[in-house]
Amino acid sequence: MLLLLLAFVDVGGIPSNIHVGLAALGSALAVGLIGMAASTAVGRNPGGATKILVQSILAIAFAEAIMFYTLFLVK
Repeated sequence: MLLLLLAFVDVGGIPSNIHVGLAALGSALAVGLIGMAASTAVGRNPGGATKILVQSILAIAFAEAIMFYTLFLVK
């Protein structure tokens, strides 16, 4: 959430490259955590693999969207 806030707030003196870097780092960490949680969930409940896959793909798309918002909206 902080990364999304940094994308839209002009923090005086911080270059735009830092915003993009922080958003990319946060997005990469989020995708990794989502993948880890999805694989754990499928390991615990193999019958729900399809539902878990769909939900994890949506969550990954939303995590990546934060990085793209920052990339295109930061000056």
